[in-house]
Amino acid sequence: VGASPLPVHPCGPPSLPIPPPRWDTAGQERFKCIASTYYRGAQAIVIVFDVNDVASLEHTRQWLADALKENDPSNVILFLVGSKKDLSTPAQYSLMEKDALKVAQEMQAEYWAVSSLTGENVRDFFFRVAALTFESSVLAELERSSARKIGDTVREYPQPAPRGCPPLLSPTTH
Repeated sequence: VGASPLPVHPCGPPSLPIPPPRWDTAGQERFKCIASTYYRGAQAIVIVFDVNDVASLEHTRQWLADALKENDPSNVILFLVGSKKDLSTPAQYSLMEKDALKVAQEMQAEYWAVSSLTGENVRDFFFRVAALTFESSVLAELERSSARKIGDTVREYPQPAPRGCPPLLSPTTH
């Protein structure tokens, strides 16, 4: 595994014309010095751990801290993803899930459990990331491209006059 983009296939939601780039350093120490280059300006940070390895869950806090050095926490969407769910018994997974949910809450991240082998939650997870990052991009662009802010009233329409009263004139027709 290297610090290179994962293969990107053009099969995202119709509203997302170009699939977002994804980078994987697999948490390897030898990529730590260049990882910040890939983290910079991220819209979403996905921290992945092995649900069968408590140590990998413990490392997630440091991986997140490293990624947030290059990003404003208020401008990034965070995900904590437990992988290899298929290798756990339900009892083992239940114990790990409790710990993972606690870590996700501390990180203010959404928690997802997935299995690459069975495909469980993989598609839904990537659609969720794509939808949230797309929405965030659109809202940010609207904020940048206009003096108006999201939620501002664009035009007020006059209320119909009560029955028997003359119609109200809008301020622009005086």
